Amino acid sequence: MNSYTPMFSKTLQASRKLPLVDQQKINLLLTDLADYADSKSYFILNENKKDLMLMDENDPKYDRLKLTKERMTAIANDIRNVAKLSSPLRKILMSKSLPNGLSISKITVPLGVVGIIYEARPNVTFDVFSLCIKSGNACLLKGGSDAISSNTAIVSVIKDILVKHQLDPETVNLLPSSHEATEAMLNAIGFVDVIIPRGGQKLIDFVRQNAKIPVIETGAGIVHTYFDESADLEKGRAIIHNAKTRRVSVCNALDCLIIHKERLKDLPSIAKMLGESNVEIYADEHAYNYLKGNYPSDKLFHAGPEHFGTEFLSFKMAVKTVSNLQEALDHISEHSSKHSEAIISENQKDINSFLMSVDAAAVYANTSTAFTDGAQFGLGAEIGISTQKLHARGPMALEELTSYKWIVESNGQIRST
Repeated sequence: MNSYTPMFSKTLQASRKLPLVDQQKINLLLTDLADYADSKSYFILNENKKDLMLMDENDPKYDRLKLTKERMTAIANDIRNVAKLSSPLRKILMSKSLPNGLSISKITVPLGVVGIIYEARPNVTFDVFSLCIKSGNACLLKGGSDAISSNTAIVSVIKDILVKHQLDPETVNLLPSSHEATEAMLNAIGFVDVIIPRGGQKLIDFVRQNAKIPVIETGAGIVHTYFDESADLEKGRAIIHNAKTRRVSVCNALDCLIIHKERLKDLPSIAKMLGESNVEIYADEHAYNYLKGNYPSDKLFHAGPEHFGTEFLSFKMAVKTVSNLQEALDHISEHSSKHSEAIISENQKDINSFLMSVDAAAVYANTSTAFTDGAQFGLGAEIGISTQKLHARGPMALEELTSYKWIVESNGQIRST
């Protein structure tokens, strides 16, 4: 028993009511929330500015923390998209009648109470709620201190809509940003069904090592793209630039370019747009020699062991030279976080080998890793990108927020043996 137990208990009680709520009512609520979020964007953006004022603009988290009018519009559209999706609940996964008279079916059900621990990403608050309510789950949110004003504002907007639609406002609750609140959530046995950490590797490791309830790991992305011997230069230039620079602070951003030694002569051309985008490159000796004099000298550095296996979350990336596909696969195996990996190649045999050999949640051929995203995968929004293999892997959306149960019916059957 701790000071957060009453909140946990109220959220649990709210979760028990949700499976009975009509999906049409949920869809109307989400559509209304999207409109209301749009109308309250001035309020939310002002609260977000309070958080931004306390953070260094050069901090990699700054871009994740920042909300803009355009981002608010995108968030509202994501909520509307979730409302349009089919319900993941009450789906019959299997049904059969047994000779003994039992009728057995397996149907999808909510997880119950989903706990989310996340860092400076206030958009997650909207994403989590919309996906949880659509899948019949209540949610307990534990944001970081760097986004406390933003998250508090967003949760107040959500609660307004819950009350308006006569649903329990305890369906969503935001914990304080203290360490005590984190500890309480990690130990909320009987109140929280699963915890999903969204953030850097340190946060994920801490949650995994300290939680006493089930954890689904999401977030950390150490992302590689392999430029194969047969790769198309123009195709590759665009893919690599997009994967690195579209938004550097997200987990699907490129961290390490692996290049076949026979294509080093093309490296200056590949890197040209990266230089124009002020990307710092940490290159191994072979790559450095080809880039020297062909890349801004103040942005080119020798790579050390610490630059491989690093999630930069900034305008920085590493370059590794390999002699063949197997070396590329070995490098990825050693340094990958099993998030997103890509190959650029015109050799279908190499592509197939890469796609089947690489152990990651999302594996790409001739495609930017920037697409590892629930909305981009047609899932609406996402809770996070799971990098583990049990229960869920990759973008976690509605279906990944359900479990199942067995329904058994008969006409008075009893077991005789």
